Amino acid sequence: MGNPYTRDSLRVFVGVFMLAAIYACANIGTPNGGPYDENPPRFVSSTPAINQINYKGKKVEIIFDELIQIEKPSENVIITPPQLEMPVIRASGRKATVELHDTLKENTTYTIDFTHSISDNNEKNALENFTFAFSTGDVIDSLEVSGYLLRASDLEPMPGITIGLHNNLEDSAFTSEAFVRTSRSNDKGRFTIRNIAPGTYRIYALQDMNRDYRFDQPGEEIAFSDSLIVPTFEFTSRQDTVWKDSLTVDTVMTVHYTRFMPDDIVLCLFKEDFERQFMQRPERAEENRFTLHFNAPLDTLISPVPLNFTPSDSSWYVAQWAEEKKSIHYWLTDSMLWKRDTLLIAVDYLKSDSLNVLRPQTDTLSLSIRRRPAAGSSRKKKDEPEPVVFLGMNSKATGSVNVFDTVSVVFDEPVLNMEKEWFTLHQKIDTLWTPVEFDFYPDSGNPLCFYIHRKWIYEEEFRLEVDSAVIYSIYGKWNNRFNNTFKIKKKDEYGNLYINISDVDTTAFAELLNSNDMPVRRAKVKDGGVLFMDLKPDKYYVRLIVDLNDNFQWDTGEYAEKRQPEEVYYYSKEITITQNWDIEESWSVKSLDITRQKPLSITKNKPKESTKKKRDYRDEGRQQSSSSGGNPMQNIGRPF
Repeated sequence: MGNPYTRDSLRVFVGVFMLAAIYACANIGTPNGGPYDENPPRFVSSTPAINQINYKGKKVEIIFDELIQIEKPSENVIITPPQLEMPVIRASGRKATVELHDTLKENTTYTIDFTHSISDNNEKNALENFTFAFSTGDVIDSLEVSGYLLRASDLEPMPGITIGLHNNLEDSAFTSEAFVRTSRSNDKGRFTIRNIAPGTYRIYALQDMNRDYRFDQPGEEIAFSDSLIVPTFEFTSRQDTVWKDSLTVDTVMTVHYTRFMPDDIVLCLFKEDFERQFMQRPERAEENRFTLHFNAPLDTLISPVPLNFTPSDSSWYVAQWAEEKKSIHYWLTDSMLWKRDTLLIAVDYLKSDSLNVLRPQTDTLSLSIRRRPAAGSSRKKKDEPEPVVFLGMNSKATGSVNVFDTVSVVFDEPVLNMEKEWFTLHQKIDTLWTPVEFDFYPDSGNPLCFYIHRKWIYEEEFRLEVDSAVIYSIYGKWNNRFNNTFKIKKKDEYGNLYINISDVDTTAFAELLNSNDMPVRRAKVKDGGVLFMDLKPDKYYVRLIVDLNDNFQWDTGEYAEKRQPEEVYYYSKEITITQNWDIEESWSVKSLDITRQKPLSITKNKPKESTKKKRDYRDEGRQQSSSSGGNPMQNIGRPF
C-alpha cells in the first residue's frame, strides 16, 4: 500500500464504486409520495364528549386525525332542534367547530348531522353520515325514524328537502310552529331523523323557502302523512357476507343490531294549486304586435284600454294565448297604430298582495318599438312592381301521416272570416280523386291555428287544396295556392299494447310515456285493463293515476283540507313496441313498493355515484424516472 501508484489506483476505484453505488441507490425507486390516502378522516376527540349529558355550552369542537374541510356547511350540516339564528360552522386544521347562537332548550338532545360534508384536505375522502349529539338534560334521546321522499306527480326522489317532526298533533302546528326535530333527504330521497324522544308525532316535508321551519308560504312544496308516528325499536340480526373476490364467499356472519322503526315512511311532495299572480315585463317586439307576460296562467283574456290614442273601431286588436296561458299576444288591426313609436295602455287584472290574496290591479304600460333603419337597396327600374308577399300558411298534411293525427293549418298572421268551404279534401279511390267530408274548427286559444279532422283509415291517400287569394289576413295579405298530398300509414307500421291492471278499485287512467318521462298517450282504465292502439315502434313506459274525481288529469293536494294528491304508480318495466306486433302485459299496481317502481332509465334525480381515485404506482414511478433525464449526476443527493 506504500506504492503511490497502487494507492492512487485504489482511490480511483473506490471513487468509481461509490459513484456507481449512489447512482444505483438513487434509481432503485423513484419517490412517488406513497400510496393515495383512500380513507376518510377519523374521529379522535371532542368537547363536549359524544353523547355527553347536562352540557350547557354553545360551542362544539371535534378533533380528527388529519386536516379536514367542511363543504357548504350551511347546506350540508343539519342541526336539530332547528336553529332560527344561523350557527357558525367552520374547519381549522384538524378541528371542526360549531357555535350555536340560539338559546339552548332544557332537557333536550341536540344533534349535529354533518351528512357527507367532512372530508380530508388532500384527497377529499368524505366521512359519510357522521353525526354528533349531546344533551342539555340527564338523557340522550336515541330513537330514529326513516323513509323516502318522492315527488307526488312522478315519483322522482327529492333530495335536499327538510323533513320535520311535531309533537304538537294539532294541524295548525305545521303552519305556526317550528319543527322539534328535523333532517334532510339525500340524493336518493332517503331521510333519517335521529335522537328522537319517546312519544307520538306527526311527520312533514317542507321546501323551506324562508328557513323558518313552518309552512307559511303558499309556494312552498310540502308533504304530510295521514298516520301518526310512534318511534320504537327492536333488537334483531342480519346475515352479512364477506367476499374474497367477486365470485368467492369468504365468510357469512350474523350481525346483531338495533332496528329503529318505522323505517319505511313514504312522503309524497306536492305544491298546492296556487301561484302568486303578477305581471312581468311587457314587450313590443314588432310594430303590429305587443305581448303581456304573467308568471302564472290566466283564466280570462285581458282587455287593454287605449290612453294616448283613439282606435278607428272597438276591434283594434286580435288576442292570442301563448305559453300555456301565461302570455297574451295582441295583434294590432289599425294600421295607424303601427306608426306610433309608443303606445300607452291601461290593463286591469288580479294581482297577489303581500298576504297572497288576489286584488284588482290597474297598471299603465308604455309599449315602445325600437325601429331598425331601412336597409339600403339598389335603385330599381322605373315602374318595376313591388314583389308580392303572400300570407304564410303551413300544414302537416304532407308525406306520411299517422292514423291518429289531426291535421293542423297554421298562418303567420290572424286571418279574416275563415270558412270551411275554402278548403277541399279529396280522397284517392282507385285512380280518381273524390271529395270527402271532414270536420273543420279553430284552435280555442290560438287564432292563427285551425284543424282538419277525419277518422283516417290505414293507407288512404288524400289531397288538401286551397285556392289562391281566398284567405286574407287582417293586414291585407292573401294566400298563395295550396295543394298538399298525404297518405295514412299502413297498419303493419304500428304496434298495439294492452295492459291487464289489478289492485285498482276506483276510476283511473294510464299514461304512455317516452324516454323523457313525458306522456305521449292517455287512456282510461276500463274493465280491468287499458288499450293503446297504433303505437309507433319505440320504447315506452307506463304511469297510472288514480283519478278520484274522474276529471282525466292528475290533481294536487291541499293541506288545509287534509287532501293528499292523487296517487301515482309506475310500471317497473320498459316496454318495446315493434311493427305489426300486439303486446299484452299484466300489472299488479301495488305489488311493488312505490319507492322501487319508477325505472331508473327515466328517473331524472339519479343518486350520485362515488368512485375512488385510482393510481397506477408502477406507471407513476416510470414516468417520474424517465422525466429525470439521462444524466446520472442529477439523481445524486436524492434520498434512497
